[in-house]
Amino acid sequence: MGGGKQVDIGVDDISLKDLSSKLEEFAKARNWEKYHSPRNLLLAMVGEVGELSEIFQWRGEVEKGLPDWEESDKEHLGEELSDVLLYLIRLADICGINLPDAATKKLLKNSIKYPPQLL
Repeated sequence: MGGGKQVDIGVDDISLKDLSSKLEEFAKARNWEKYHSPRNLLLAMVGEVGELSEIFQWRGEVEKGLPDWEESDKEHLGEELSDVLLYLIRLADICGINLPDAATKKLLKNSIKYPPQLL
């Protein structure tokens, strides 16, 4: 989400709430809040999804765990996945959506809509 000073956070069991707080601090420290409208954040996230897609574009199907990938490719993938996640969290916050609650409710809806097949 832009260059500049590195954010110092522990990474062991960081929650979405922790990430949200760090993103808010990051934006405030750079006076970027004025740019963080829902539309702008969504468009930025879509751009990051495009960058994520480019990583897979010409590889065909890949195996789970990406065993044939170089470590540098996996690191790049992690960075692009992180960009998408961070924009998604920021977008949810700006829209007043409790993302963990919404995701939990959506999983419940999906479990009802798509029950497991009985053998």
